[in-house]
Amino acid sequence: MYKDMFDLTGRVAIVTGGSRGIGESIALALSEFGARVALSSRKIEGLEAVKEKIEAAGGEAICIPAHMGKPDTLQAVVDRTLEEYGTIDILVNNAATNPILGPLLEADLPAWEKIMDVNLKGIFFLIKAAGEVMLQKGRGSIINLSTEAAVRPAPGLGVYSISKAGVDMVTKSFALEWGGKGIRVNGIAPGLVQTRFSQALWANDEIRQNVESKIPLGRIAQPDEIAGLAVYLASDASSFLTGQTILVDGGSMLA
Repeated sequence: MYKDMFDLTGRVAIVTGGSRGIGESIALALSEFGARVALSSRKIEGLEAVKEKIEAAGGEAICIPAHMGKPDTLQAVVDRTLEEYGTIDILVNNAATNPILGPLLEADLPAWEKIMDVNLKGIFFLIKAAGEVMLQKGRGSIINLSTEAAVRPAPGLGVYSISKAGVDMVTKSFALEWGGKGIRVNGIAPGLVQTRFSQALWANDEIRQNVESKIPLGRIAQPDEIAGLAVYLASDASSFLTGQTILVDGGSMLA
C-alpha cells in the first residue's frame, strides 16, 4: 500500500532545467517511479543526453527547448507535452539563472531583469499555462525550486535571493487559490548543492569551507539528494501537503 503511494505510473511530468544538475536528477527519479518526462531547457544537446539515460533505464522522455525568460516559448512546452502525451500531471520549475556574484550596489538593470525574468516571471507564467491543463483534470502537483538563500540571504547573492523569495510567495499564492481545485503547489529549498550552476561557490575553497563549517552534516549536498523529495511531492504520498517550501540544507538553518 505505502509503496504504491509513490507510484507515478501513467503520469506526465514537465521538468525545466532538466539537462543537468538538480533538474537532471529529478527527471531521472520521476522516470524511475513511472512518470513520462518532458525535459526542457535552453540547449537541446544536454536534454538529449538526459533523455538517453532515461530511455536506457526503460523510461520515456521528450526534449523541448525553451527559455524561461521568454514566456512566449513556455506555452510551446505545454503544447508539445500535450501533443506527445495528452496531459500534464506534474510540473517541476527548476530552471534558474544567476549571472552576478557580488554586492547589491553593483547589480545593474540588465542583470536584475535577466534574473527576475527567468527565476520569477518564467515560473509564474509556466504555472499558469500548465495549470490550465491541471485545472481541467481537477488534480496536479507543481514543484518550485527555491533556495535556502530565499530565507536567509547569502553574501553576493542578493538579487538571486530576492527572486527566489518571490518564488516562495508564488508557491503559497497558487497553493491557496488552487488547493480546492485539486492542485497542490510546493517548493524545495536546497542549501548549497554541488552542481555546475553553483560552481563559483563550492569550487572556491574558502567559501566552501565556510559554508560546510556551518552545516551540522558537515558537507554540501549532491543533486541526487534533492530528487527523493521531488518524488514525494509529485506523488500521492504528499496528498495533504500544499503551500510549503521545504528546506534541504543539511541542518544549516540551525546554525
